[in-house]
Amino acid sequence: MDPESRTNGTAVTEFILLGLVETSQIRPVVFVVFLFAYLVTVGGNLSILAAILVEPKLHTPMYFFLGNLSVLDVGCITVTVPSMLARLLSHKHTIPYGACLTQLFFFHQLAGVDCFLLTAMAYDRFLAICRPLTYSTRMNQAVQRILVAVSWALAFTNALTHTVAIATLNFCGPNVINHFYCDLPQLFHLSCSSTQLNELLLFGLGILMAGAPVILIVTSYIHVVAAVLRIRSAEGRKKAFSTCGSHLTVVGIFYGTGVFSYMRLGSVEASDKDKGIGILNTVISPMLNPLIYSLRNPDVQGALRQVFTGKRALV
Repeated sequence: MDPESRTNGTAVTEFILLGLVETSQIRPVVFVVFLFAYLVTVGGNLSILAAILVEPKLHTPMYFFLGNLSVLDVGCITVTVPSMLARLLSHKHTIPYGACLTQLFFFHQLAGVDCFLLTAMAYDRFLAICRPLTYSTRMNQAVQRILVAVSWALAFTNALTHTVAIATLNFCGPNVINHFYCDLPQLFHLSCSSTQLNELLLFGLGILMAGAPVILIVTSYIHVVAAVLRIRSAEGRKKAFSTCGSHLTVVGIFYGTGVFSYMRLGSVEASDKDKGIGILNTVISPMLNPLIYSLRNPDVQGALRQVFTGKRALV
Protein backbone atom coordinates (compact mmCIF):
# COMPACT_ATOMS: atom_id res chain seq x y z
CA MET A 1 0.00 0.00 0.00
CA ASP A 2 1.36 3.46 -0.85
CA PRO A 3 2.43 5.81 1.99
CA GLU A 4 -0.24 8.39 1.14
CA SER A 5 -3.08 5.89 1.73
CA ARG A 6 -1.47 4.92 5.04
CA THR A 7 -1.53 8.49 6.35
CA ASN A 8 -4.63 10.01 4.79
CA GLY A 9 -6.71 9.15 7.89
CA THR A 10 -9.55 7.56 5.93
CA ALA A 11 -11.24 4.94 8.14
CA VAL A 12 -12.98 1.92 6.64
CA THR A 13 -16.53 1.64 8.01
CA GLU A 14 -17.52 -1.45 6.03
CA PHE A 15 -15.99 -4.30 4.09
CA ILE A 16 -17.03 -5.83 0.79
CA LEU A 17 -17.29 -9.61 0.86
CA LEU A 18 -16.94 -10.95 -2.67
CA GLY A 19 -18.57 -14.25 -1.68
CA LEU A 20 -18.14 -17.56 -3.45
CA VAL A 21 -19.03 -16.53 -7.00
CA GLU A 22 -19.01 -13.27 -8.92
CA THR A 23 -21.13 -14.49 -11.85
CA SER A 24 -24.76 -13.44 -11.27
CA GLN A 25 -26.16 -16.42 -13.23
CA ILE A 26 -24.61 -18.92 -10.79
CA ARG A 27 -25.77 -17.14 -7.62
CA PRO A 28 -29.27 -18.75 -7.51
CA VAL A 29 -27.66 -22.21 -7.71
CA VAL A 30 -25.20 -21.33 -4.92
CA PHE A 31 -28.08 -19.98 -2.82
CA VAL A 32 -30.12 -23.19 -3.18
CA VAL A 33 -27.13 -25.46 -2.51
CA PHE A 34 -26.05 -23.60 0.64
CA LEU A 35 -29.61 -23.19 1.92
CA PHE A 36 -30.04 -26.96 1.56
CA ALA A 37 -26.67 -27.58 3.30
CA TYR A 38 -27.67 -25.24 6.13
CA LEU A 39 -31.06 -26.91 6.67
CA VAL A 40 -29.52 -30.41 6.53
CA THR A 41 -26.78 -29.41 9.02
CA VAL A 42 -29.17 -27.79 11.50
CA GLY A 43 -31.72 -30.62 11.11
CA GLY A 44 -29.09 -33.36 11.42
CA ASN A 45 -27.38 -31.93 14.48
CA LEU A 46 -30.64 -31.11 16.28
CA SER A 47 -31.81 -34.67 15.53
CA ILE A 48 -28.65 -36.07 17.15
CA LEU A 49 -29.25 -33.79 20.15
CA ALA A 50 -32.89 -34.91 20.42
CA ALA A 51 -31.85 -38.57 20.14
CA ILE A 52 -29.36 -38.14 22.99
CA LEU A 53 -32.02 -36.49 25.17
CA VAL A 54 -34.77 -39.10 24.59
CA GLU A 55 -32.70 -42.30 24.72
CA PRO A 56 -31.56 -43.30 28.25
CA LYS A 57 -28.84 -45.56 26.77
CA LEU A 58 -27.19 -42.42 25.36
CA HIS A 59 -27.01 -40.67 28.74
CA THR A 60 -23.26 -41.31 28.95
CA PRO A 61 -20.27 -38.93 28.98
CA MET A 62 -19.40 -39.65 25.33
CA TYR A 63 -22.87 -38.65 24.16
CA PHE A 64 -22.99 -35.68 26.55
CA PHE A 65 -19.95 -34.31 24.72
CA LEU A 66 -21.45 -35.26 21.35
CA GLY A 67 -24.62 -33.32 22.21
CA ASN A 68 -22.49 -30.27 22.99
CA LEU A 69 -20.61 -30.78 19.71
CA SER A 70 -23.94 -30.81 17.83
CA VAL A 71 -24.87 -27.45 19.37
CA LEU A 72 -21.48 -26.07 18.34
CA ASP A 73 -21.91 -27.32 14.76
CA VAL A 74 -25.26 -25.52 14.50
CA GLY A 75 -23.60 -22.39 15.87
CA CYS A 76 -20.60 -22.55 13.53
CA ILE A 77 -22.67 -22.77 10.36
CA THR A 78 -25.15 -20.16 11.64
CA VAL A 79 -22.36 -17.62 12.16
CA THR A 80 -21.37 -17.69 8.47
CA VAL A 81 -24.00 -19.14 6.11
CA PRO A 82 -27.24 -17.18 6.84
CA SER A 83 -25.49 -13.82 6.34
CA MET A 84 -23.99 -15.11 3.08
CA LEU A 85 -27.45 -16.24 1.92
CA ALA A 86 -28.88 -12.81 2.82
CA ARG A 87 -26.20 -11.10 0.70
CA LEU A 88 -26.95 -13.42 -2.22
CA LEU A 89 -30.65 -12.49 -2.01
CA SER A 90 -30.13 -8.75 -1.59
CA HIS A 91 -27.19 -8.52 -4.06
CA LYS A 92 -25.52 -6.40 -1.37
CA HIS A 93 -21.94 -7.45 -0.64
CA THR A 94 -21.10 -5.05 2.17
CA ILE A 95 -20.74 -5.92 5.85
CA PRO A 96 -20.34 -3.19 8.51
CA TYR A 97 -17.01 -3.06 10.36
CA GLY A 98 -18.68 -3.94 13.69
CA ALA A 99 -20.61 -6.86 12.18
CA CYS A 100 -17.40 -8.20 10.63
CA LEU A 101 -15.63 -8.19 14.00
CA THR A 102 -18.68 -9.74 15.69
CA GLN A 103 -18.69 -12.58 13.14
CA LEU A 104 -14.94 -13.02 13.68
CA PHE A 105 -15.42 -13.24 17.46
CA PHE A 106 -18.21 -15.84 17.38
CA PHE A 107 -16.46 -17.92 14.73
CA HIS A 108 -13.31 -18.20 16.85
CA GLN A 109 -15.32 -18.69 20.05
CA LEU A 110 -17.21 -21.69 18.63
CA ALA A 111 -14.21 -23.15 16.79
CA GLY A 112 -12.16 -22.83 19.98
CA VAL A 113 -14.73 -24.73 22.04
CA ASP A 114 -14.69 -27.38 19.28
CA CYS A 115 -10.92 -27.83 19.78
CA PHE A 116 -11.20 -28.49 23.49
CA LEU A 117 -14.39 -30.52 23.25
CA LEU A 118 -12.77 -32.93 20.79
CA THR A 119 -9.90 -33.23 23.29
CA ALA A 120 -12.34 -33.98 26.12
CA MET A 121 -13.92 -36.69 23.95
CA ALA A 122 -10.49 -38.27 23.37
CA TYR A 123 -9.81 -38.18 27.13
CA ASP A 124 -13.21 -39.82 27.70
CA ARG A 125 -12.30 -42.67 25.30
CA PHE A 126 -8.91 -43.05 27.04
CA LEU A 127 -10.58 -43.42 30.46
CA ALA A 128 -13.32 -45.74 29.16
CA ILE A 129 -10.91 -48.15 27.46
CA CYS A 130 -7.69 -47.82 29.48
CA ARG A 131 -9.13 -47.13 32.95
CA PRO A 132 -12.52 -48.90 32.92
CA LEU A 133 -12.57 -49.62 36.69
CA THR A 134 -12.31 -45.94 37.68
CA TYR A 135 -14.10 -44.52 34.61
CA SER A 136 -17.41 -43.73 36.32
CA THR A 137 -15.72 -41.78 39.12
CA ARG A 138 -13.13 -40.00 36.96
CA MET A 139 -15.73 -38.98 34.35
CA ASN A 140 -18.71 -38.17 36.55
CA GLN A 141 -21.24 -35.43 35.73
CA ALA A 142 -19.31 -32.77 37.64
CA VAL A 143 -16.12 -33.51 35.66
CA GLN A 144 -18.06 -33.44 32.38
CA ARG A 145 -19.54 -30.01 33.16
CA ILE A 146 -16.18 -28.66 34.30
CA LEU A 147 -14.54 -29.80 31.04
CA VAL A 148 -17.25 -28.09 28.97
CA ALA A 149 -17.15 -24.90 31.08
CA VAL A 150 -13.34 -24.68 30.86
CA SER A 151 -13.56 -25.23 27.07
CA TRP A 152 -15.94 -22.27 26.74
CA ALA A 153 -13.82 -20.07 29.03
CA LEU A 154 -10.54 -20.77 27.18
CA ALA A 155 -12.19 -20.29 23.78
CA PHE A 156 -13.77 -17.01 24.96
CA THR A 157 -10.35 -15.71 26.07
CA ASN A 158 -8.82 -16.66 22.71
CA ALA A 159 -11.65 -15.14 20.63
CA LEU A 160 -11.74 -11.92 22.68
CA THR A 161 -7.94 -11.52 22.44
CA HIS A 162 -7.99 -11.80 18.63
CA THR A 163 -11.01 -9.49 18.31
CA VAL A 164 -9.51 -6.77 20.53
CA ALA A 165 -6.15 -7.11 18.73
CA ILE A 166 -7.75 -6.75 15.29
CA ALA A 167 -9.77 -3.74 16.54
CA THR A 168 -6.50 -1.89 17.25
CA LEU A 169 -5.47 -2.11 13.57
CA ASN A 170 -6.14 0.72 11.13
CA PHE A 171 -8.08 0.02 7.93
CA CYS A 172 -7.67 3.00 5.64
CA GLY A 173 -7.35 1.60 2.14
CA PRO A 174 -8.79 -1.39 0.24
CA ASN A 175 -11.82 -2.96 1.89
CA VAL A 176 -12.52 -5.90 -0.44
CA ILE A 177 -12.39 -9.38 1.16
CA ASN A 178 -12.15 -12.25 -1.31
CA HIS A 179 -14.13 -14.60 0.91
CA PHE A 180 -17.68 -15.25 2.14
CA TYR A 181 -17.05 -14.44 5.81
CA CYS A 182 -14.65 -12.32 7.92
CA ASP A 183 -11.57 -14.05 9.28
CA LEU A 184 -8.13 -13.05 10.53
CA PRO A 185 -5.87 -13.76 7.49
CA GLN A 186 -8.11 -11.73 5.14
CA LEU A 187 -8.28 -8.77 7.57
CA PHE A 188 -4.51 -8.84 8.10
CA HIS A 189 -4.00 -8.29 4.37
CA LEU A 190 -6.28 -5.23 4.36
CA SER A 191 -4.75 -3.47 7.36
CA CYS A 192 -2.58 -0.42 6.81
CA SER A 193 -0.93 -0.92 10.23
CA SER A 194 1.67 -3.50 11.13
CA THR A 195 0.08 -6.91 11.78
CA GLN A 196 3.25 -8.45 13.22
CA LEU A 197 1.86 -8.58 16.78
CA ASN A 198 -1.44 -10.02 15.51
CA GLU A 199 0.34 -12.73 13.56
CA LEU A 200 2.48 -13.59 16.60
CA LEU A 201 -0.70 -13.80 18.68
CA LEU A 202 -2.30 -16.06 16.09
CA PHE A 203 0.77 -18.29 16.08
CA GLY A 204 1.20 -18.37 19.87
CA LEU A 205 -2.46 -18.88 20.72
CA GLY A 206 -2.74 -21.32 17.82
CA ILE A 207 -0.17 -23.56 19.54
CA LEU A 208 -2.24 -23.45 22.75
CA MET A 209 -5.62 -23.82 21.03
CA ALA A 210 -4.68 -26.43 18.42
CA GLY A 211 -1.20 -27.78 19.13
CA ALA A 212 -1.80 -28.73 22.77
CA PRO A 213 -5.17 -30.44 22.06
CA VAL A 214 -3.66 -32.40 19.14
CA ILE A 215 -0.82 -33.64 21.37
CA LEU A 216 -3.33 -34.69 24.05
CA ILE A 217 -5.58 -36.41 21.48
CA VAL A 218 -2.66 -38.29 19.89
CA THR A 219 -1.32 -39.32 23.33
CA SER A 220 -4.78 -40.54 24.39
CA TYR A 221 -5.17 -42.64 21.25
CA ILE A 222 -1.69 -44.14 21.49
CA HIS A 223 -2.75 -45.52 24.88
CA VAL A 224 -6.17 -46.54 23.51
CA VAL A 225 -4.66 -48.46 20.57
CA ALA A 226 -2.18 -50.20 22.87
CA ALA A 227 -5.00 -51.21 25.23
CA VAL A 228 -7.28 -52.40 22.40
CA LEU A 229 -4.53 -54.54 20.85
CA ARG A 230 -4.24 -56.35 24.19
CA ILE A 231 -7.90 -57.42 23.97
CA ARG A 232 -7.96 -61.09 22.97
CA SER A 233 -11.48 -61.12 21.51
CA ALA A 234 -11.73 -59.93 17.90
CA GLU A 235 -15.29 -58.78 18.58
CA GLY A 236 -14.09 -56.79 21.60
CA ARG A 237 -11.36 -55.10 19.55
CA LYS A 238 -13.86 -54.25 16.81
CA LYS A 239 -16.31 -52.72 19.28
CA ALA A 240 -13.58 -50.66 20.98
CA PHE A 241 -12.23 -49.34 17.68
CA SER A 242 -15.73 -48.52 16.37
CA THR A 243 -16.35 -46.14 19.29
CA CYS A 244 -13.12 -44.28 18.43
CA GLY A 245 -13.28 -44.31 14.61
CA SER A 246 -16.04 -41.70 14.36
CA HIS A 247 -14.25 -39.32 16.72
CA LEU A 248 -10.92 -39.68 14.88
CA THR A 249 -12.62 -38.95 11.54
CA VAL A 250 -14.14 -35.73 12.91
CA VAL A 251 -10.80 -34.73 14.48
CA GLY A 252 -9.02 -35.30 11.15
CA ILE A 253 -11.46 -33.16 9.18
CA PHE A 254 -11.58 -30.38 11.79
CA TYR A 255 -7.85 -30.00 12.38
CA GLY A 256 -6.86 -30.72 8.77
CA THR A 257 -8.95 -27.86 7.39
CA GLY A 258 -8.18 -25.52 10.30
CA VAL A 259 -4.40 -25.88 10.11
CA PHE A 260 -4.39 -25.43 6.32
CA SER A 261 -6.45 -22.21 6.64
CA TYR A 262 -3.98 -20.49 8.95
CA MET A 263 -0.78 -21.79 7.37
CA ARG A 264 -1.50 -19.57 4.34
CA LEU A 265 -0.84 -16.28 6.13
CA GLY A 266 2.08 -15.50 3.85
CA SER A 267 -0.02 -15.36 0.66
CA VAL A 268 -0.69 -11.89 -0.68
CA GLU A 269 -4.29 -12.54 -1.66
CA ALA A 270 -6.94 -14.99 -0.62
CA SER A 271 -7.50 -17.53 -3.34
CA ASP A 272 -10.29 -19.88 -4.32
CA LYS A 273 -8.46 -22.55 -2.29
CA ASP A 274 -9.10 -20.47 0.85
CA LYS A 275 -12.79 -20.35 0.01
CA GLY A 276 -12.81 -24.11 -0.51
CA ILE A 277 -11.14 -24.68 2.87
CA GLY A 278 -13.64 -22.23 4.39
CA ILE A 279 -16.53 -24.28 3.00
CA LEU A 280 -15.02 -27.48 4.41
CA ASN A 281 -14.52 -25.84 7.80
CA THR A 282 -17.83 -24.04 8.20
CA VAL A 283 -20.27 -26.09 6.10
CA ILE A 284 -19.11 -29.59 5.14
CA SER A 285 -17.61 -30.57 8.52
CA PRO A 286 -20.71 -29.61 10.61
CA MET A 287 -22.95 -31.27 8.00
CA LEU A 288 -20.99 -34.54 8.02
CA ASN A 289 -20.65 -34.88 11.81
CA PRO A 290 -24.19 -36.25 12.44
CA LEU A 291 -23.72 -38.77 9.62
CA ILE A 292 -20.27 -39.83 10.89
CA TYR A 293 -21.52 -40.39 14.45
CA SER A 294 -24.75 -42.18 13.48
CA LEU A 295 -23.16 -44.44 10.83
CA ARG A 296 -22.57 -47.96 12.19
CA ASN A 297 -23.91 -46.90 15.59
CA PRO A 298 -27.06 -48.92 16.34
CA ASP A 299 -27.76 -47.02 19.59
CA VAL A 300 -27.87 -43.65 17.82
CA GLN A 301 -29.82 -45.08 14.89
CA GLY A 302 -32.40 -46.58 17.26
CA ALA A 303 -32.72 -43.28 19.14
CA LEU A 304 -33.14 -41.36 15.86
CA ARG A 305 -35.87 -43.82 14.84
CA GLN A 306 -37.61 -43.09 18.11
CA VAL A 307 -37.32 -39.32 17.52
CA PHE A 308 -38.84 -39.51 14.04
CA THR A 309 -41.47 -42.23 14.59
CA GLY A 310 -42.19 -41.89 18.30
CA LYS A 311 -41.62 -45.67 18.70
CA ARG A 312 -38.89 -47.13 20.85
CA ALA A 313 -36.75 -49.70 19.04
CA LEU A 314 -37.17 -53.26 20.30
CA VAL A 315 -34.12 -54.57 22.15
